[in-house]
Amino acid sequence: MSTQHRKKRQWNGQSFGSGRFLLAVTAAFVLLALGAFSPAAAQEPAKPLFELGIAGGAGYVPDYPAADQSHLQYLALPYFAYRGKFLRSDEKGLLRGRFVRTRNVELDVSLSGSFAIDSDDNDARRGMPDLDYLGEVGPRLQITIARAARHAKIDLELPLRAVFSTGLSDLDYRGVTFSPAIAYQNEQFFGPTEIKLGIAAIFGTEELMSYFYEVEPRFITPTRRAFAPDAGYLGAQLELLASRQLFSRLRVFLAGRIFSHHGATNDDSPLFRDRTTASIGAGLVISLYHSKHRGSD
Repeated sequence: MSTQHRKKRQWNGQSFGSGRFLLAVTAAFVLLALGAFSPAAAQEPAKPLFELGIAGGAGYVPDYPAADQSHLQYLALPYFAYRGKFLRSDEKGLLRGRFVRTRNVELDVSLSGSFAIDSDDNDARRGMPDLDYLGEVGPRLQITIARAARHAKIDLELPLRAVFSTGLSDLDYRGVTFSPAIAYQNEQFFGPTEIKLGIAAIFGTEELMSYFYEVEPRFITPTRRAFAPDAGYLGAQLELLASRQLFSRLRVFLAGRIFSHHGATNDDSPLFRDRTTASIGAGLVISLYHSKHRGSD
């Protein structure tokens, strides 16, 4: 079972201008270019077929897309990795099945999720229903469009996922999200460090937009008017993920994201409070047991 704790602490100074977002994009792709020409290291052996251990992490995360408040989130849970030819649970996803995999094309079905939010901890949503845990499931097509070095490549990723919310006692459908992305990946970036740098555009159906931005008449206040969202563009995301194996049974990871909601379809919602937000987090994985058999690359 996982445990989660939240502090009522707003992340001040997280708002960025559009110019800073463009500067961050430029700097990130300069980093990409430098890594593309780093010397290729010797091929590492395949990782264990399965591992068991403990994973934990923490980070500052926006309460919801375009929120002007972020909170410190904690997460600790048992860790399980399985690297089969078809079924995978590894660094790329909690659980996924690879239906097609060639040198340059991969089609899988994967899962992802996000934290729950107590609306009383958010000024814009105070008095409204809480935002439950969100889970996403659906197919993802990944096409390699360039290879920069032996361990580096640039992919086009096309994930289409159905979204569900849960308060752990129920399950509700919340629409569909589509997030086309360009991602640079390097398994040996200046040594035994894996990185992924990607930029994505995020689109959502009316059901998903309503979950974040709808204000029903019963929740109207002097500073919060009624609002009915539309399907469309949610925003863009610049993401940098890095992980490094420190010891045979210890891996650390870092994650940073900048979200730009300029031009979003529902930017006139009273719950739409900040056009640029950011999140940052770190964590570790302790492998307590791993198999002698090696997984599929």
